[in-house]
Amino acid sequence: MRTATPHKSITDTIVQDLGAAIVTGRYQGVAFPTEQELSEKYGAARTVTREAVKMLVSKGLLSSRRRRGTIVENEDNWNLLDPDVMRWMLQREFSLDLLIEFTEIRLSIEPGAAALAAKRASGEERAAIDHAVRRMFAADQGQDDPLLSDIAFHVAVLRASGNRFYRQHCEMIDTALRFSIRKTNDLKGVRFASAEDHKRVADAILAGHVREAEARMRDLIGGALDLMQRSRDEELRRERR
Repeated sequence: MRTATPHKSITDTIVQDLGAAIVTGRYQGVAFPTEQELSEKYGAARTVTREAVKMLVSKGLLSSRRRRGTIVENEDNWNLLDPDVMRWMLQREFSLDLLIEFTEIRLSIEPGAAALAAKRASGEERAAIDHAVRRMFAADQGQDDPLLSDIAFHVAVLRASGNRFYRQHCEMIDTALRFSIRKTNDLKGVRFASAEDHKRVADAILAGHVREAEARMRDLIGGALDLMQRSRDEELRRERR
C-alpha cells in the first residue's frame, strides 16, 4: 500500500481547507487569495499552492484567467458528483432540499443498478450483497455499525451491476449516504434503516429476478424520498402560518 508523500499531504490539506471554505461560503463576496498569499498562509511553496488551486479548478470551484486572477465559480459550475465537493456541500447548514435532490439522483441510478445486478452479478458480488445485508441485521443487535453496513449494501449493488458507469458512482453514493442515512432515519423516527426492506431487494437480486429487484430498490429509495418531500411540505406550511 502506497503512502502519501509529504508534498502530496500538504497539497491535500490545502485542497480540503480551501474547498470547504469555498463551498460553505467563506469566500462569498471576498477576493480569493493570490498565490503568494496562499503560500504565506499555509507556509508552503508556491508550487504546492499552485497544484492545490489546479485541483480545485478541476472540481469546478475555481477558474483562473489572465488579468482576472483566480475567482470562485458559481455553484452551477461545480462538479457536484465529485465526492469532495459533495462532502463539502454537506458541511453547510442542513438543507432538506439538497437531501431531496440527492435522493432523486439515487432514484434514477440505483434501481437500474439493482436490475443489472440481478442479471449479471458474479458469485463474489452476490456474496458481497448478502454479506452487507447480514451486517445490517447484526447492526440491529449491536454487533456491527448500522451506517457502514447500510452503505456497504448500496455500494455492493452498484459494483454488482457490471456497468462501469454505475460503478463510477460508488464513491459519491458512499460520501453522501454518510449524511443522508442519519437524516432519513431521524425523519422516520428510527435509529437504523430497515434491514428487512434491504433484504427484500437483496433476495430479488440473488434470485435473479430483474424486474422485482428494480421495483424493490425503487420502493426502498422512493419511500425515503416521499418522507422527505412530506417533511419539506410541512415545513413550508409552518412558515406560511
